[in-house]
Amino acid sequence: MHVPVKLLNSVESGSLPPHELVLLRIGAPIILLRNLNPAAGLCNGTRLIVRSLRNNILEATIVTGPNAGDIVYIPRIKIIAMADGKNPYDFSRVQFPVRLAFAMTINKAQGQTLSSIGLYLPSHVFGHGQLYVALSRVSSPSSIRIMIENDISILENHQGHYIHNIVFTEVFQ
Repeated sequence: MHVPVKLLNSVESGSLPPHELVLLRIGAPIILLRNLNPAAGLCNGTRLIVRSLRNNILEATIVTGPNAGDIVYIPRIKIIAMADGKNPYDFSRVQFPVRLAFAMTINKAQGQTLSSIGLYLPSHVFGHGQLYVALSRVSSPSSIRIMIENDISILENHQGHYIHNIVFTEVFQ
């Protein structure tokens, strides 16, 4: 069966990194999408900064965790995409198992310590504890910036602005 290359390159799947990492440059923040070597700190979710780009290997510095500061090498690997609702075919690509990480979800940030965060909330956080997870990534409230699109979740009083954290008390009964 012949499938056009353009079609294969356009496939987006949760299990695949993007086909082209257009903005991948020295100094770009990336996140690892596979467990390559957990003992060396190369686990799914590890944040890194690109130091050098070669055809088949990335040189990067680990940014967070016990291996922060370590220089590591990330090879292109075979990544298999299974057929799903968006992708009608099973196929594989040989590519870097990374995604650009200028931003990340609250879940991906869990367990990490950050020097500062910018939190974008287009609507209420969807799970109990999510707001806590997001805000507790930094040690100082002055290192947090929040953008909220839905003004209904902002409460005001004479001391400032507050986010309404919805808690379902039924969970505790």
